[in-house]
Amino acid sequence: MTDIVDELQWRGLIALSTDEDALRKAFADGPVTFYCGFDPTAPSLHLGNLVQILTMRRIQQAGNRPLGLVGGATGLIGDPKPNSERTLNAPEVVAGWVERLRGQIEPFLDFEGPHAATMVNNLDWTSGLSAIEFLRDVGQHFRVNKMIAKEAVARRLNSDVGISYTEFSYQILQGMDFLELYRRYGCVLQTGGSDQWGNLTAGTDLIHRVAPEAEVHALATPLITKADGTKFGKTESGTVWLDPERTTPYAFYQFWLNADDRDVSKFLRIFSFRSREEIEELERLTEERPQARAAQRALAEELTTLVHGPDQCAAVVAASKALFGQGELAELDEATLAAALSELPHAEVAELGLVVDLFAEVELVASKSAARRTVKEGGAYVNNAKVTSEDAVVTAGDLLHGRWLVLRRGKKNLAAIEVKGA
Repeated sequence: MTDIVDELQWRGLIALSTDEDALRKAFADGPVTFYCGFDPTAPSLHLGNLVQILTMRRIQQAGNRPLGLVGGATGLIGDPKPNSERTLNAPEVVAGWVERLRGQIEPFLDFEGPHAATMVNNLDWTSGLSAIEFLRDVGQHFRVNKMIAKEAVARRLNSDVGISYTEFSYQILQGMDFLELYRRYGCVLQTGGSDQWGNLTAGTDLIHRVAPEAEVHALATPLITKADGTKFGKTESGTVWLDPERTTPYAFYQFWLNADDRDVSKFLRIFSFRSREEIEELERLTEERPQARAAQRALAEELTTLVHGPDQCAAVVAASKALFGQGELAELDEATLAAALSELPHAEVAELGLVVDLFAEVELVASKSAARRTVKEGGAYVNNAKVTSEDAVVTAGDLLHGRWLVLRRGKKNLAAIEVKGA
């Protein structure tokens, strides 16, 4: 494998580093024990977290040892938000979220062999620590003037809401994590997002104060931006989560499939485990034949398989094709069909009747007369079957899983009808 620093650079995954040359040497002399932390401030991780998980996976595959930290202690506090104080969650809630996040991270790491991963929880070394011990043994190494200069803290200090001592102290807790992992596991590298840079360097600074001879490093990935100016990892329905109960595998697949041509090259490099040659070929195809969306399809299938497994990926690919007449809608399982239809314009009706009435009801056309023209021109479909009569009706026997109809106008305009109480 190529040098891991070169690989991360080519993929656009290095925004900041404490000393890139020293880090390169550490990897060359390796193996390097490194960690990345995830706070349980929600019951699921999201696409922003996936950047960090996959970066850990890459570094491990290059022959290094990862520590996956889920913050049972830091999750009780939460790092400072840009504009407001966090709501503190109950300890039992946070403990439950720790287990959920741990379960989402573990499938991406290898827990066997010479570079086996280890999962850790910072509650293990903070729960028995008294306030006096914390202030004497850890707090003495932090300087308030440096702490208030950190970007996240400075932003809050200059806002109307200010910042509580609780959130102000977060960087001390994260710094203590790095020190503790250095002592327990010989961990010498922390990775994270560039928005966490102040917290990452709090750890390297603390270790240098306690153990001046130590060579430790921090590496930050960039904030991912989209060409259209919208926030990465967000859709009209909200955040794209890794939990299939919060973002269905179908919606997850569609997020990648709908990636802008201007973004897909960047997304491939950051998220895909394809080789440089494969990615460069997909980039070429996007430039030459963007309408084929080869890169988006490759990315959607790879990421859906990685996060949700090959069976779920196959199901959502089949659903995606069937909606546009390239497969049998009746063969889709109920859960996959429900997820697919939830992404479409949707209407509920109490009873079935004329097809043209349903087309107008769900606003696939502007009016019933427009629906009749669509039928006359051969552009109206119900469950992928062409409607040939302006007086055609649908019955209960036409319902998919006894509940739904898929209406299509032309090749690409889709909508769903659900019968109330069905």
